[in-house]
Amino acid sequence: MFIFTAKLNRRKLVMGAAAVLVLCGVAVAAVAGLRASGAVVSTSASPKGVKSNDDRVAYLESYGWTVDPEAVSVEELVIPEEFDDTYTQYLALQSAQGFDLTRYAGKRVKRFAYTITNYPSGETGVQAGLLVYKNTVIGGEVLSSQMDGFIHGLELPS
Repeated sequence: MFIFTAKLNRRKLVMGAAAVLVLCGVAVAAVAGLRASGAVVSTSASPKGVKSNDDRVAYLESYGWTVDPEAVSVEELVIPEEFDDTYTQYLALQSAQGFDLTRYAGKRVKRFAYTITNYPSGETGVQAGLLVYKNTVIGGEVLSSQMDGFIHGLELPS
């Protein structure tokens, strides 16, 4: 057994505590700066443990969306084993949100679609889709199927 002892005077102890406080302050300021610059992707809920309809609705609400609580559709899909050029943009969209669909190649997933009721432009018919594999959200998007429709990530546009 080893016993270590150290002799500290009050001045060294105060200086050490002050250094720790300064480092904590710098870390908090750095994280706040990253969030303000958009470098931090999201403050959404964890994609894990999304088991029920209420969990999926809460996950979308964590992005700022208000949705009809009943899913418009539920589909079972198979993520392709090999991705061709038609998936390039969709994979890029998912990757930009921190999702990696290539990890789920060949897996069966469920896609839940919900009607968004608070889209910033006031547009109606906009849906949020969530791809779920074993109680984990592995992808998602917001889309409008109108003639001049759009698709973007789950983040609420500013």
